[in-house]
Amino acid sequence: MERTGRSPQLLRRTNMSAVLAALRGAGTLTTSDLIAVTGLARATVIAVCDDLIRMGWVVEPEAQREGADSSVGRPARRFRFNDRAGCVVGLDVGVVKTTAVVADVTGTPLGRSTQRFDDEAPAGRRATVHRAVDRALEADGVSPATVLAVAVGVAAPVDRQGRISGRQSFWEAFDIGLDTDLEDRYGWPVLLANDANLAALAEHWQGVGAGVEDLAVMLSGERFGTGLIESGRLLRGSLGGAGEVGDLELVRGVGSPQGIATLCRIWGAEALAPGAPATMLRDLVQRPQDVGPEAVFRAAAAGDEVARSILDRIADRMARIIALLATFFNPRLLVIAGAVAEPAAVLVGPIRERLPRYTATPPEVAVSTLGEAVVSLGAVRMALDHVEQHALDLELHPRGGAERLTAP
Repeated sequence: MERTGRSPQLLRRTNMSAVLAALRGAGTLTTSDLIAVTGLARATVIAVCDDLIRMGWVVEPEAQREGADSSVGRPARRFRFNDRAGCVVGLDVGVVKTTAVVADVTGTPLGRSTQRFDDEAPAGRRATVHRAVDRALEADGVSPATVLAVAVGVAAPVDRQGRISGRQSFWEAFDIGLDTDLEDRYGWPVLLANDANLAALAEHWQGVGAGVEDLAVMLSGERFGTGLIESGRLLRGSLGGAGEVGDLELVRGVGSPQGIATLCRIWGAEALAPGAPATMLRDLVQRPQDVGPEAVFRAAAAGDEVARSILDRIADRMARIIALLATFFNPRLLVIAGAVAEPAAVLVGPIRERLPRYTATPPEVAVSTLGEAVVSLGAVRMALDHVEQHALDLELHPRGGAERLTAP
């Protein structure tokens, strides 16, 4: 790959980007190490590292002489990516709660806060998001000035300009001006994104889908929504609707985009109607409206036939949705993600069994290990991608405690 540019300015930026990419996540490297990785000349590597040190992206640990006799030879200069150069924020804005995660520029989490929405008005929801962000920052004493970008996940399609593009009433409930609100309040670049797309980024980064170039990730809690990665890149679609499954009313045997948690509540309540067959669910909840996924999965694990029937119906519905995705997008792996992913592992077997009936190209099916953090983690990844892309144009306000720079 060509690493040089055509003009002195472009050449400098290209060389700085190459060195910064080599140092990111690599620990401490010597000048010789960087020469080997980048193919740049020694003088260029040293000049670029000095520039990156001045910018705050790189630190130079205390020089140590190599070899048993420390009195012989010039100390090798060593450089390390400055993980205290700044922070990012990842936000998951859901229906009933919001979660904010603060991470350093390597993606290591520093603080987290989850807040429930107690006011459904747009101003009230924005205030709850502010509270979650502020408490996540406070958890590790992070100053807002160190934050370089924030990414926000919402359960709605988001186009390439960062606008919520869907006109369904459920989607419109998330169009509360969070992007401009957060930028005005904190002064940060704000990236708005679909929550399932962020879940796909998280799985491709740190989940069971790591390294899988053709991947589908299905959020399956309250509603079904899917993020798609093809040949290693996220698919968005012209209006941000790639992978959206909001029109499942048109699919035979499905009928709605309701997810596992919603279906457990609806079908669980129906199972407790007067005259319905006996079920252990009656012993687990006081009222039909109290039935939720936890009770249904628990009763099914204990052998309750009614609860097992509910999960069987859910598995069949999911198999049909996955088959539809397989027919159009042909992913190698589909990951079931979200807050109900862990108990949903019992559905994987029945889904796999049914898939060949519905599609000639069934994907492998797995369950996420990232839990309910999958969207906020994907938001962190998107914010990091933005920072890495614009690193040389950002003004840094490093967190305290970075190593003192040492002269060569």
